[in-house]
Amino acid sequence: QVQLVESGGGSVQAGGSLRLSCAASDRAYCMGWFRQAPGKERGGVALLAGDGTTGYEDSVKGRFTISKDNSKNTLYLQMNKLKPEDTAMYFCAARQVYCSGVLRPAKWFNYWGQGTQVTVSS
Repeated sequence: QVQLVESGGGSVQAGGSLRLSCAASDRAYCMGWFRQAPGKERGGVALLAGDGTTGYEDSVKGRFTISKDNSKNTLYLQMNKLKPEDTAMYFCAARQVYCSGVLRPAKWFNYWGQGTQVTVSS
């Protein structure tokens, strides 16, 4: 199995920035970030395909950037201009198959990290 460990979450004021990291134990061709707020289902935030193609949820376009450092086998999510509605538990997900650069439902992924909390205050 692929082990994923997230880090970088925390509390920040609206307009601030955070950079989430996801350390992977093995190579994964398709990886993404999801978030889940209390009482809501887990939804896709950003996806990175093996060929570098990316996809983003509409509300984060222009503010969030997904990337990967292959030398460290680590996935990142740079979050800028954070808003209170971004508050959620953020999860890293992966699947060792090829995918296109579009968001996929959470059920499609078979490897998950433990999550890291992001709280944005006004």
